[in-house]
Amino acid sequence: MSEESDITLAIEREDNMRDRQIRRIQASVMDIGGPEVVDCEDCGDEIPEARRRAIPSTKRCISCQTRVERR
Repeated sequence: MSEESDITLAIEREDNMRDRQIRRIQASVMDIGGPEVVDCEDCGDEIPEARRRAIPSTKRCISCQTRVERR
């Protein structure tokens, strides 16, 4: 991998982390009762809004929850 590729990858990781933090903060501001989990605690991807509405206490995306249940 070239140095330029490494830098690009590092920037993308930072952007993704910042986006997750912003979503968490926005969810906390919107939900007076406490912070809403918007990112999967296992993979870090955003949990789809439809899933969060259907199961407000969810902490995992469907893929990760399925993996946990199969263990």
